[in-house]
Amino acid sequence: MLLVLSAEHRAHLGCLPRAGGAAVGELGRLALEQLRRGAAPRACESAARKLNISVDIIQHGVEGLAYLLTESSKLMISEVDFQDSINVLGFSDELNKSLLQLYLDNRKEIRSILGELAPRLPSYHSLEWRLDVQLASRSLRQQIKPAVTMKLHLNQNEDQTAQVLQTDPATLLHLIQQLEQALGEMKMNHCRRIVRNMK
Repeated sequence: MLLVLSAEHRAHLGCLPRAGGAAVGELGRLALEQLRRGAAPRACESAARKLNISVDIIQHGVEGLAYLLTESSKLMISEVDFQDSINVLGFSDELNKSLLQLYLDNRKEIRSILGELAPRLPSYHSLEWRLDVQLASRSLRQQIKPAVTMKLHLNQNEDQTAQVLQTDPATLLHLIQQLEQALGEMKMNHCRRIVRNMK
């Protein structure tokens, strides 16, 4: 599975040859720090002074490397796929080897950082439902107006919450069809590969 880079990310990574092969290690360290703690403009400024490069080149290089490393780690792409992904950038063999080594050395840590940043979503516990049908009102003596009321119980961080939802049967049937279609797509080989790489 190849990583496809946008024109913007290619431009950011295009700063790396101007920074020089020795600077890639420093930029990689800054990219990892940015993933751990967020942006650090002062660290970029001090690296720019140390390497005698403009701050813009450092910042673009760090952003490009951070994107390259996070997306590659998310997809857990292999060494060969990583090399094929960066070969389109036209870097020297030495720079490509440095980037590959940076990826291989840090992909497990990056995946753990990304796992900690992932939102903790609520999970399903149980569902109660009721069907109400209004047969008549003062203005209309004969009408059939069905409504489905559901109480969805969720677990979130060892706490239970409940959401009350109400809809008409036609909308509920449409929702069921959409969910069944999504479940059917999850059985396709392409989706299975994506899910396997996300774990």
